Amino acid sequence: MVDGLLSKYREELTGRVLPFWLRHALDRKNGGYYNCLDAAGEVYDTRKHVWMQGRGAWMFARLYNTFDPRPEYKEAAEVIFRFIEEHARKNEPRCWHTLTEDGKPVFFQRKPYTAFFVALALVEYSKISKDASHLAEAIDLFWRMEEWLRKPELLGRPSVGGGVGYTQLADLYVLGWLAFELDQVHEDARYAQVIQRCLQRLMAHFHPEHKLLMENAALGDVKQFRQFPEGRLICTGSSLEVCWLFLHMLKKYPNATTEQMLLESILGALEYGWDKEFGGLTYFQDLNGRPPVALESNMKLWWSHTEGIYAAALGYKQTGDERYLEWWRKVDEYSFRVFADGQYGEWFGYCDRRGNVATAMKGGPYKGIFHVPRALLFTLQAYS
Repeated sequence: MVDGLLSKYREELTGRVLPFWLRHALDRKNGGYYNCLDAAGEVYDTRKHVWMQGRGAWMFARLYNTFDPRPEYKEAAEVIFRFIEEHARKNEPRCWHTLTEDGKPVFFQRKPYTAFFVALALVEYSKISKDASHLAEAIDLFWRMEEWLRKPELLGRPSVGGGVGYTQLADLYVLGWLAFELDQVHEDARYAQVIQRCLQRLMAHFHPEHKLLMENAALGDVKQFRQFPEGRLICTGSSLEVCWLFLHMLKKYPNATTEQMLLESILGALEYGWDKEFGGLTYFQDLNGRPPVALESNMKLWWSHTEGIYAAALGYKQTGDERYLEWWRKVDEYSFRVFADGQYGEWFGYCDRRGNVATAMKGGPYKGIFHVPRALLFTLQAYS
């Protein structure tokens, strides 16, 4: 069973997903890649979203460094990284969120996530370039990002009197992952300290009854926080993604209690998020069954399912528990039936609750060279 899935993933990754992007997306004239593509790979928006550029450069560099040193993977990483290096910051401490196709600034986002993906690309690409300045810039961005998360007013998001303090899984994810990547290539005891703080804070997101990670966790009164939709928000894909990421970290920084919590949370998120009428993982849920604020809550999104595939596969690899294998097969079957495109390659990103494709885009401001190839790659590597 597992061998069949792995064989399918290798063919999907190397035969349909990566060729789609290599064939249609790279901009060898200006650098970078066009991340807004329709079903057939035609560009429908020439603007380039910098966090997608960072994800793409990281993905191709990671493939080259750890999977298969194909020249086309290295070239793709170089083309995308050149654009990042020349245009992502433009003498700014922050990173631009959106640029024109030739690198002119369009838009800043008042969040640290673009900087995270640029820094992630810098770390991975530095292993190819052997240029110490790339790693140095990643380190600089990491500490800026760490400060921005503590002081959001530096990004133009001041705290105000009526606000409720809470932490987000997304913040723990970006801070923890980048610290972990840097910890492996640069000697600094502070990375381990950041990772430990993220692991400790993660426990506050765990819901013991449903055994899953809540998207947000109160810094103060939990009961009061649950009065608000953000205090009751569950995002299955986010919960799963954070689970497998921190399981990776526990290989170096073991903690049996946290490991058990994360393994339980994989099963809990899959069970809670699964649509028992139409199948698939719904995007958002409300802990008390109230209407989630986001109108796309009951849609089925590609990335939640890629996280489900890899999280379940990793859970099965670590435990041998058949429940993980059952979920792995279940999410895999739905994903390849609903999202994977056998005609042009890659996956559709957005389906309605019944599993009908809602938009023909294969790439956009939030979807690029990342979740699909990463899940396929990581699953293959977990069983190699």
